[in-house]
Amino acid sequence: MRLHYSQYATATYQALLALEASLKLDNPLKDLIKIRVSQINGCVFCVDMHVKEAKLHGERELRLYHLPVWRESALFNDKERAALQWAETLTRLADHHVSDADYAAVRAHFDEEELVALTHVINTINTWNRLNAAFATPAGGMDNIMGLDKAGLK
Repeated sequence: MRLHYSQYATATYQALLALEASLKLDNPLKDLIKIRVSQINGCVFCVDMHVKEAKLHGERELRLYHLPVWRESALFNDKERAALQWAETLTRLADHHVSDADYAAVRAHFDEEELVALTHVINTINTWNRLNAAFATPAGGMDNIMGLDKAGLK
């Protein structure tokens, strides 16, 4: 690990923790979004952490295995598919703009509150991914502190 970012710019770190605590989206969907965005961004710390959280929240392992191929999998419902597409669209902004069709597709499954909450989850996990990738936070490094060792995944 390069340095532990939580020990510097502590007011910003505390603000990020407060933002994370304020995110209002059902855990199963929030977990899927955090894992998928972390996979796209190549953040091993976040993939590791959020897979363990999802398991603790009762997510089926097979769905976690299918997440990288969610488009081809029958294990995700239409609302989850819309959220995953929205997450990928917002995470890959350098590749394309957010079209009206992209917005309409997600809006068909989420009301105003839910869509803003979903978008905040996507934006927040992108921030965490960039911090953990920049500072090479080791996977599993906070399992005991966060109770993730209870997931039974090593």
